[in-house]
Amino acid sequence: MNLDLQLDLPATLIEANPMLDLAAKTGIMLLAGLLAFFLTRTLLLRGARAFSHRTRNGFDDFLLETGFFSRAALLAPALVFFWGLEFLSGLKGVLDRLVFAYLAVSVVLILATLLDALSNLYSTFEVSSRRPIKGYVQLVKLFIYMLGAVSVVAILLGESPWGLLSGIGAMTAVLMLVFRDTLLSLVAGIQISANDLLHTGDWIEMPAMNADGTVIDIALNTVKVQNWDMTVTAIPTFKFLDTPFKNWESMTKSGGRRIKRAIMIDQSSIRFADRELKMRLMTVQHLAPFIAMRQKEIDAANTASGADPASPLNGRRMTNVGLFRRYALEYLRCHPKIRQDMTLLVRQLQPHADDGLPLEIYCFTSETAWALHEDIQSDIMDHLLAALPEFGLRAYQRNALVDGRSAI
Repeated sequence: MNLDLQLDLPATLIEANPMLDLAAKTGIMLLAGLLAFFLTRTLLLRGARAFSHRTRNGFDDFLLETGFFSRAALLAPALVFFWGLEFLSGLKGVLDRLVFAYLAVSVVLILATLLDALSNLYSTFEVSSRRPIKGYVQLVKLFIYMLGAVSVVAILLGESPWGLLSGIGAMTAVLMLVFRDTLLSLVAGIQISANDLLHTGDWIEMPAMNADGTVIDIALNTVKVQNWDMTVTAIPTFKFLDTPFKNWESMTKSGGRRIKRAIMIDQSSIRFADRELKMRLMTVQHLAPFIAMRQKEIDAANTASGADPASPLNGRRMTNVGLFRRYALEYLRCHPKIRQDMTLLVRQLQPHADDGLPLEIYCFTSETAWALHEDIQSDIMDHLLAALPEFGLRAYQRNALVDGRSAI
């Protein structure tokens, strides 16, 4: 008998004290909700993993990676809480609001995770590099978070969400100030996508932001660029509307990368080509047909004009720099790594009194990768610089130890 009294004593105390009774029921309800969450999450995860192994569709894999099923399990405690409210009739009005607020937060989290999974799925398609949607996904998530926050506040206050939204309308100026960069970035993202200006993987150069490298991420507020020194520059998206930048992607797609380099020739080494020089250059395969053809043209022109051969200034003559320019052109035309279907020329630029005569090499390599392109460019310049003495020419060097004019 005494034992029965001892067992019934805690129950009697709880029933006699409403606060203890409320705390006990609340604790049981929370514990039941927690158990429902873990049980539901375990079942969902096991079922999802088993299902994903049997399907080729990668969407269920992305749902698992983003934690969608763990978030979906948050709905199970809500059902337990709704059932438990029947035993807490004294606080049913307040607890109803709390449970609905919890349900609203759970739905927001589930939708955000679902958007992440959809974004990851979209990134597996080839079109994602040309039409990134990460910025739009972030905008939709921001909109969902704002609606969720308004809904939670409206539920807790017992007001209509539309009433709160109308009140927020009065704070438009403040919101415009707070979200100024976000709105500008949204407009910039739309412009970038509509005009096809930027994609993930593009090589861009923006000197104003010290960015020169590959685009690795395009988000709502920032565009991340991994520079060639492996640093990462985060550029506000709206900067692409008012800051000049260069996108090298079209160069990569064209299959040709430009060489635009000049050899500075010492003007004091330029002279008419004498018979000895022409005979020596006739052994050069790239140049022999041109010399023979040009000599016939010059002889015919000089004969027709009656030019006196006593002076090289009379009539037409070949020059060593002209022959070198032609040799450089023929050399590029025979080079296996130079695109023959793109602009190819060797030209003289405006001479500078202090820097010699610039002879510019303008062509396109068939290799667009940086290292390969630089290797080809260096090989071409090495060869042409080494060929200068064969034409009696010298590369110009300011403050050279040997005065070129004294050698003439």
